[in-house]
Formats: sequence, structure tokens, C-alpha cells
Amino acid sequence: MKRSLFAIGLCVTAAFFAAPAVADQALAASKNCMSCHAVDKKLLGPAYKDVADKYRGDKTAAEKLAAKVMNGGSGVWGVLVMPANKQVSEAEAKKLVAWILSQK
Repeated sequence: MKRSLFAIGLCVTAAFFAAPAVADQALAASKNCMSCHAVDKKLLGPAYKDVADKYRGDKTAAEKLAAKVMNGGSGVWGVLVMPANKQVSEAEAKKLVAWILSQK
């Protein structure tokens, strides 16, 4: 009985911590971010893990990157331009960026 309760508790805990990551990746996919980016490899744009590594420790990164998601940007990762994503609200951009910066 104790073993079953432990297993159930472990599953609930794992689901609790995994759900936000899946939900935010789903948001990225729904906003077409995953057309140019992947979590762990470069596509047209940088891998989200590389973005997180580049901005780790930068206290202004979340605000700067949320603005880039909404307005586009260029010059940081090469010659390709990241187009503005007008279908992303400010709240969604902040949520996406928080997820991106959490990648390890």
C-alpha cells in the first residue's frame, strides 16, 4: 500500500513539473515559433537551449526577448531576420520567453 501511494505521488509530482514545459512548447507550436526554432537544435533560428545559454544571467533578457518575439529582430544570431509575430500578445510573449530561458 505504501509503495502504491509513493508511486502515485511520484507520478503526480512529475506531471506537475512537466505540464508547464509541455504547455509552453504547445503555445510555441501554436504561434508558429517551432517552424523556425527547436528546443535542442538549430533550424532557421537558434535552438531554444542556445538562447537560454546566451542570456543566462542577463537580468534584462526576458523583457528584450519578449519585445523581439512581438516586433522581430536581427543581427544577434546571423544574417537571417526574425520576423515580427503579430499573433502573439505581450502576455504570451512573456510566457514563451520564460519557457525559452528555462531550457537547459
